[in-house]
Formats: sequence, structure tokens, C-alpha cells
Amino acid sequence: MKFKHIIVLALSLSTLTANSQNNKNNDQQNKDQKKVLFVLTSHDELGDTGEKTGFWVEEFAAPYYNLLDKGVKITIASPKGGKAPIDPRSKADASQTEATKRYNNDKAAQNLINTTVKLESIKAEDFDAVFYPGGHGPLWDLAESKTSIALIETFNEQKKPVAFVCHAPGVLKDVKNEKGEPFVKGKNVTGFTNTEEEAVQLTKVVPFLVEDILKENGGIYTKAANWNVHVVKDGNLITGQNPASSNKVAETLFESLK
Repeated sequence: MKFKHIIVLALSLSTLTANSQNNKNNDQQNKDQKKVLFVLTSHDELGDTGEKTGFWVEEFAAPYYNLLDKGVKITIASPKGGKAPIDPRSKADASQTEATKRYNNDKAAQNLINTTVKLESIKAEDFDAVFYPGGHGPLWDLAESKTSIALIETFNEQKKPVAFVCHAPGVLKDVKNEKGEPFVKGKNVTGFTNTEEEAVQLTKVVPFLVEDILKENGGIYTKAANWNVHVVKDGNLITGQNPASSNKVAETLFESLK
């Protein structure tokens, strides 16, 4: 009987040791896992047109799946929290991609969009990088949000990647660098072009033009032909021109996390 007790005790100790090691491995994996914050707009009114706006699905979905499939932990926040509005135009058949189709069938991702975290509860130190998808909505709320501005400035102070695509570079309008100058001053940047805004006939609807504001703030602005992929990286700042650039922005962001 004593011999059996010894065997049972040995097996128990072995199990405890294995469980302890597994817990250590899991803790290490969680520690090593990169964490990226996505910031979406809460604004859904397209100026005085009576039409709706919000974030552009492709600009969320492509980066979301690109990073998620690489093991990145993603948290989604918005100024008001709760359901983030989707720009109806981004749901049109012509705007669909493999990423948006995946999103349309992904209840878990849709639930995250419907239950975003309130932006004021977010702390930059809890994340390795931040990414802002575009759509016209950010030009109204995130560009003016003191919470968003301070958050981006903190990420920059912590030397962490900050990435923006399409209209989202417009949220940098009032963001400052460590010297108190416009954050984009002297930096290579891109964003939704004036000619692309003309093509969608919203030049006189938006509160400001992304290309113009980046130039006015001293950014070294470059662009590709309308709707072509164009991504620019300058230090920890990553910007993409349009929806077609969203996946490459995510790839560039992931490389910056290594």
C-alpha cells in the first residue's frame, strides 16, 4: 500500500510540475503577444447632407484580419463606446473585398464593432501600437477629440507605432510632437487625396481636406494615382492613402512591431 501511495504522490507532483510549467508558458506567450489598439469613429452624420457616414469597412477588416491571423491581440475603441457606425457606401457591392466578405460572416468581429470600448478608458501603456481606420466620420469627431489627440501624442512619446489610413491621417490635424509643433511637420506622409475626394463628390461636404491639412501642417505629402496602393513610413508614423492601401498599412505596422 505504501508503494502505491508513493506512486500516486509522484504522479501528483509530476502533474503539478507540468501544470506549473504550462502556466509559465502561457504567461510568457501572453507577455510576448503584441497588442494593438484600433480606434474607430462614433460619428455617423455626413455633414448637412442628411446621409450617413462612419468608418469604412475595408479599412477596418483588412488590417484586422491581417493582424489577427498573425496572433496580434486587438482591442477596438471609439469616442462614445458601444456600436461604431459603418459608412453605408462601404457596404456597396463595388466596395467588397475578401476581407469585407469575411467580416460579413464573422459574428465575433461584428460583436466587437457593436461593443467598442470607450476611448477615454484606454491607456497607451497597455498597447504596443495604435491604428486608425478611415471613413469620413473621423474628420468630424476624432480630429477634434482631445482624448484622441492626447492618446496619439502619448503613443508617440512612448516611441510606439501609430498608423492611419485614408481619411484617418486627418485626425493628426491638431496632434503635436514633443516640441509642440504639428506632429507631421517634416515627416513623410500620405492620406486621401484631393482628387479622390473630388471623385466621390464630397469636397464641399467634409470639414477639411486631408491632403490640404497634412501639407498645411508641414507634412511632406506624397501620393499615387487615385485608388492605387500607397503607404508611407517615417519613423513610428505609418500612413496609407486610400482603402486599397489598408492591408499594406497593416503589414507595415506588423513589421514595426518586431
